[in-house]
Amino acid sequence: MVEALTLHLSNIWRNFALPGLSSLAIPAVLFCIIVMMVVPLPAFLLDLFFTANIALSLIIVMICISAMKPLDFSSFPTVLLFATLLRLALNVASTRVVLVDGHTGPDAAGKVIESFGDFIIAGNYLIGIIVFSILMIINFVVVTKGAGRVSEVTARFTLDAMPGKQMAIDADLNAGILTKDEAKARRQEVAAESEFYGSMDGASKFVKGDVIAGMIILAINIIGGLIIGTAFHGMSFSNAAETYVLLTIGDGLVAQIPSLLLATATAIIVTRVSTDSKMHSQLKTEMGGFQPLAVTTGVMLVLGLIPGMPNMIFLVLAVLSGALAYISYKSSLKQPEAVGLYDDENETEEISELSWDDVPSLDVIGLEVGYALIPLIDKEQGGDLMQRIKGVRKKLSHELGFLIHTVHIKDNLNLSPNQYRININGVVRGQGELMPGRELAINPGVGHGSLEGVKTRDPAFGLEAVWIDASQKEYAQTLGYTIVDPSTTLATHLNKILQENAKELIGHDEAQQLLDQLSQTAPKLVDSLVPQKISLGVFTAVLQNLLEEGVPIRNMKGIVEVLAQYADKTQDTDALTSALRPRLGRMIVQSLSDVGEDMSVMTLEPELEQMLHNVLQQNGDIMDGIEPNLAEQLLSNLYRTSEELVDQGVQPVLIVSPSIRLWVAKFVRHRIPGLVVLGFNEIPDEQGIKVVRTIERKANEKLQS
Repeated sequence: MVEALTLHLSNIWRNFALPGLSSLAIPAVLFCIIVMMVVPLPAFLLDLFFTANIALSLIIVMICISAMKPLDFSSFPTVLLFATLLRLALNVASTRVVLVDGHTGPDAAGKVIESFGDFIIAGNYLIGIIVFSILMIINFVVVTKGAGRVSEVTARFTLDAMPGKQMAIDADLNAGILTKDEAKARRQEVAAESEFYGSMDGASKFVKGDVIAGMIILAINIIGGLIIGTAFHGMSFSNAAETYVLLTIGDGLVAQIPSLLLATATAIIVTRVSTDSKMHSQLKTEMGGFQPLAVTTGVMLVLGLIPGMPNMIFLVLAVLSGALAYISYKSSLKQPEAVGLYDDENETEEISELSWDDVPSLDVIGLEVGYALIPLIDKEQGGDLMQRIKGVRKKLSHELGFLIHTVHIKDNLNLSPNQYRININGVVRGQGELMPGRELAINPGVGHGSLEGVKTRDPAFGLEAVWIDASQKEYAQTLGYTIVDPSTTLATHLNKILQENAKELIGHDEAQQLLDQLSQTAPKLVDSLVPQKISLGVFTAVLQNLLEEGVPIRNMKGIVEVLAQYADKTQDTDALTSALRPRLGRMIVQSLSDVGEDMSVMTLEPELEQMLHNVLQQNGDIMDGIEPNLAEQLLSNLYRTSEELVDQGVQPVLIVSPSIRLWVAKFVRHRIPGLVVLGFNEIPDEQGIKVVRTIERKANEKLQS
């Protein structure tokens, strides 16, 4: 019946409400507040508004307690302003009634003020004033001042932490962990968080000013009431004091209780740490540990046994604390299970005959984790690692031009609890350790100051890092550190490993799938190449060469067209790869330089380049003829120059003649990570270049033929 009545009333309101009427609600409320300050209100309206004010304050406090993060109540600063204005308007209205009609009796300003006045005074006006003063001091000195200070500090730290948070979002976007829409939402959340705490810093001043105004209004009502009662209404001093002190204390108490509630709500919202649980769940998890409850039980038990103490009270509290400690201990014995990571087969007493099914197949991409990292994978325990890995695969598939294999995850009891391994075709290519429940603060080179935690290194790039508690996150961001969670750390490491080993992720089956996909739009082109001119094996090897040099294979049609043109001349995979690179020049260069900007490059000294060319011609593209000292010096100069450019924020690029490009690229590939070697013919005509370094050799260095 209640639901039917509610539905009926909502239908009536929907039919009655005019378009845009809800947008007039806030101006109407503001207008009513102003009217309350000017127009005298009858006593029954004061009772109604005072009661509604207390109810509103309670609603606000409950919303702040149930919020999981401050931004869940982003309108709180505005609500706080309107609630403060409403309370001040009620103070003005009640002051007018108290001073004008107070001589008529204690109920002149309504039953609410009279009841609160009788309750707090309890027959003694001096005690009433003292108790009310203590209440106002607590509100002003402790709650309001503390909340204002927290708001001020939080606003400053949040503003200082914005660049670090933006960098972390960009890093997640580049690693494929976030999509563009998710990154946009994160940036909006960071901006909203900064605006929220900035508004809270100002809104807390309203609460502080409201408390000060309440104290001033209290003094005005008492002094003014005594003067008006004795001078204008012929009341004795004692009668005037009895009447106006009761009304003033009642009025002040009715106003200060909502003020105290709002100040408490402000303190709750600005001290709330963003979590995935409500306050009661968080307190249960963090304060319900066995050890503190057990120690408390022991202390209370000892106090309860001391003669002369209130033994019964202490013993009852000891029993309650002990019961909670027992419940906490039982809960801690329950270990999380690794659900859904692997399927165990039922053990049989007899071992059957071995077959090929007993030989496990190698996973192209495998991830092994210790048992402590299982919560990062299990969705039921809040793990998001699977979603992040999917984002990495999607990003790399788009960048490289072929579908990245599924990552097979399994637990490995031979690993330490926090350790993980990344395998490519059964071979370990990367490993590291994570600390669930903590954040990894990475020093990108601009971080200053020290952090408390476990020192380590970023497993992906080897940068100095510290595992810190979540409570230090914002402080670390203000120091210039990049903060990532354990799942992001592992996903970033996986992204780097897959990029470096992209060659091993593509085989004959993947190459055939790329051809089948192209044949849907260009069937004759595909039929003219494989297997008419080159085999699938040669085609696969060419794709692997491109990926090994960091060249995407997204332009499959262009790749097949060039191979079809040069396949009649040679079947050598290196020669075919060198023929392909000029066609893919724009794709190669676009990742090295912004559109419309000159590309900063290094070049070899002309004499040195000619000598390398001569040696290659004489030795059939084999560099055994180069003097070892010269090769070492060349490598040293290239490494030193590349490091200098990286420190300046410039991508190191070396341009050489096409005849020696392949050898130079192989020579530096594993010795100078990040150095890109291009041939002159691979640079598009419209791309400008700027030579920033020239690699020279010493005069006493010779080449042997």
